Amino acid sequence: NPYAGLVSHLRATWLSGRTRPLEYRVAQLEALGRFLDEKKQDILEATALDMGKPPFEAEFSEILLCKNELHETLNNLSHWMKDEPVEKNLVTKLDSAFIRKDPYGVVLIIAPWNYPINLLLEPLIGAIAAGNCAIIKPSEMTKNTERLVSEALPSYLDKDCFAVVTAGVQETTRLLENKFDYIFFTGVPSVGRIIMTAAAKHLTPVTLELGGKNPCYVSDTCQVQNVARRVAWGRFFNAGQTCIAPDYVLCTLEMQEKLLPALREAITEFYGPDPQKSPDFGRIVGDKQFQRVRALLGSGRVAIGGQTDEKERYIAPTVLVDLQPSDPIMQEEIFGPILPIVTVANVDEAIEFITSRERPLVVYAFSSNNKVVNQVLERTSSGGFCGNDTLMHVTLTSLPFGGIGNSGLGRYHGKFTFETFSHHRGCLHRNMGLEALNTPRYPPYSQQKVTVVKAASEVKRKAACTLL
Repeated sequence: NPYAGLVSHLRATWLSGRTRPLEYRVAQLEALGRFLDEKKQDILEATALDMGKPPFEAEFSEILLCKNELHETLNNLSHWMKDEPVEKNLVTKLDSAFIRKDPYGVVLIIAPWNYPINLLLEPLIGAIAAGNCAIIKPSEMTKNTERLVSEALPSYLDKDCFAVVTAGVQETTRLLENKFDYIFFTGVPSVGRIIMTAAAKHLTPVTLELGGKNPCYVSDTCQVQNVARRVAWGRFFNAGQTCIAPDYVLCTLEMQEKLLPALREAITEFYGPDPQKSPDFGRIVGDKQFQRVRALLGSGRVAIGGQTDEKERYIAPTVLVDLQPSDPIMQEEIFGPILPIVTVANVDEAIEFITSRERPLVVYAFSSNNKVVNQVLERTSSGGFCGNDTLMHVTLTSLPFGGIGNSGLGRYHGKFTFETFSHHRGCLHRNMGLEALNTPRYPPYSQQKVTVVKAASEVKRKAACTLL
């Protein structure tokens, strides 16, 4: 296997204990910060070349959010690393019982192309913080960013502990044949299944961030202009190539009639009368992806936009109406600048529509009535939830981010990334003396010993308290 030597080298370094001290972890994390600072312009240029990513969007999503994760980790790492004491029973009162956060070992991080810096470095921050060695694989789809990461990042990090592997599908398949101690993958469900199958051969734990069709319910009671601007921003940010973008709107026919002109106004406000000329609107990442997304325009009827330019891989910000749930665009994640609107009679029908499908990465709900937002929250299931806005929940390092069911497995961001890459090791360190206290558990057994052991070790139900 072409990667066996690399994995073995990293494992030997990890076994030496080099990555365990707090000082080492902090030094490597600070080096990541220098990479983001010193290569900022290179990152902006690479993401612009790869997918026409506007500088604002690249700086916000690729750099700022990464630095937030980094600073959150550096601010709290010494506390996160500490052993966590736990409650003890009578038998172990004089002993030490705690949870230790151990690194897994050698981890593999496979990043996608849509946010090629952010979704590579955010997991890496947690892997380093937790004391692991890591192999990171940037996406081959974004060639310029891949080249930047593979050429520049190794000069900032310890080469004996962290390696960048550039690989296509065949090479990644060979890479996955090796035994890793944890695998973190961001991508589509079909590839997630392949990753999980490969991991199963070595009983390797995984985190899978997979995306999905995120519903966006808009109630009849809302500020339509505000809804339109927030939905349009979330849908067309990064030309719609965002795993947490609102994938389709659910609303009544009456709300659709109000929403359409407001969406048209918001799109013009954001990108001007011709979005193709706007410096703030991106492009589809590749020819294959362009063809797939353009084919989805055949569903329903174009109400706004619909223009395309194959040479530029440009698809205009588009809104579709008159859709059927069986239409092709409703069968797969769009991952492009198209927003379908599906009409429903009321919130109950919207919830029924959402719950009849695979569980999404996020559910959005807009309403001036908090009861309606809470109703959608309580009666649906998804990786995350955001009421009266889009995308913004992902900016909080205090919230876990991850999917459920078809949209993924596991969670990260902030402390949750550190915990994802840490094995929570249950530890009990007992006193070497006081052997008389252990006598009741040893044979020969008797009913008297059962009574003593039960009294010393059982967990009792607390009495219920009723407020009158």
